[in-house]
Amino acid sequence: MDDQMLLRYSRQILLPEIDIEGQNKLIESSVLLIGLGGLGSPIAMYLASAGVGRLVLVDHDHVELSNLQRQIVHGTADLKRPKVESARDRIAALNPHTRVEPVARRLEQADFDQLLPGVDVVVDATDNFETRFLINRACARHGKPLVSGAAIRFEGQVTVFHPGTEGSPCYRCLFNDDQAGGQTCAQTGVVAPLLGIIGSVQAMETLKVLMGLGTDLTGRLLLLDALEMEWHTMKFRRDPRCPVCGPLVAAAPAAVAG
Repeated sequence: MDDQMLLRYSRQILLPEIDIEGQNKLIESSVLLIGLGGLGSPIAMYLASAGVGRLVLVDHDHVELSNLQRQIVHGTADLKRPKVESARDRIAALNPHTRVEPVARRLEQADFDQLLPGVDVVVDATDNFETRFLINRACARHGKPLVSGAAIRFEGQVTVFHPGTEGSPCYRCLFNDDQAGGQTCAQTGVVAPLLGIIGSVQAMETLKVLMGLGTDLTGRLLLLDALEMEWHTMKFRRDPRCPVCGPLVAAAPAAVAG
């Protein structure tokens, strides 16, 4: 870390929980962020500004006028541009020390198998259950921490999954196939600042996982009712019958008593 980087990150380094060691962890870390919409926008900007060294940004979509009410990483001049390119340029202006790798396509299993071994954390900022289930299966298969968030209307939620960790549930333990046809913001609407709040919590949880700080939201679903500005926490457990993480636990070697 040179003098310019020390100055850039000085307010974080002042925190004894982070210090130089924690900042170096961020600089050396890699994050796969899937979705550059309302949630992905603040996540990308805060991870970059905090000093995450490498961001792999995934989104197949282009910037549309209806996005600009909430997707703050993009601007009017970016209309019709690929979202990954718009976000890449915004991050370069925000923090040139963060290396951005844009992926402008929908990810298939082969893509996950190629990308996941090279990242430390996966952040899900998508807006549909089909994609979330796909991301969850990939993270479970590769044993990668997953920070998941969602927001619609005036409600939002965030949680964290640690596949392969004893007792840790996965996304499929929390939501089953019956929710696969859930509504989206395009159908029901969403208030703009809600995405900033939930995305910021996802960014915070990601930084905590990367640096090993505090207690993350594993096994807890953090819920926000923005109309009442009330937070609630719902605890949940791993489902032993889960078709995704159940087989992983069953295949793990049994502990040997000493």
